[in-house]
Order: sequence, then C-alpha cells, then structure tokens
Amino acid sequence: MATDPDAEIDHEGPVTPYRQLAEILRARIARGDWAEGRPIPSETRLVQEYGLARSTVRRAIAVLVDEGAVWTVQGRGTYVGQPPEETQTQ
Repeated sequence: MATDPDAEIDHEGPVTPYRQLAEILRARIARGDWAEGRPIPSETRLVQEYGLARSTVRRAIAVLVDEGAVWTVQGRGTYVGQPPEETQTQ
C-alpha cells in the first residue's frame, strides 16, 4: 500500500487510523523527512498533527517498531532505523 507522505487520516475509510498513520510515517521516512538515527515527532506532536488519540499514535508506532523501521527509548522518543549496537568492553 503506497501512501502519500502528505496524506491526511480518513476516519471514515476502510483502513484503521493507526494503520493509516503507520503508512504515512513509513512514507515520510522513505522520503527522507527524518534521517537514520534521528527522532520522529513526539507522540504529542503526532496527536496534534493528525487529530488522533494517543493510544492510536502509540499503536501506529508499535507497528513500525515491529517492522524494524523505528526504535524507541523510554523518556527520549522514537528514532528512525535500528538501535545502535551496544559497545562491548573487552
């Protein structure tokens, strides 16, 4: 499902809003809106921007985390790509 990165959420459409948001965020990442290792907008910002409930935004982010498109750091935010490898001391 190719989504326009500038699409709006269709609350009356057949696709659930969290899936729509996940597709929009995935398209924005692909377009280069946020660089690898850099944060995406906060949950609060996404709630305001897309007019969704916080739980809906969290569910969309969880989809992207499961796909490996983003990763989260509690209290810091959600970042594009894979988490950095832990450095091992020898």
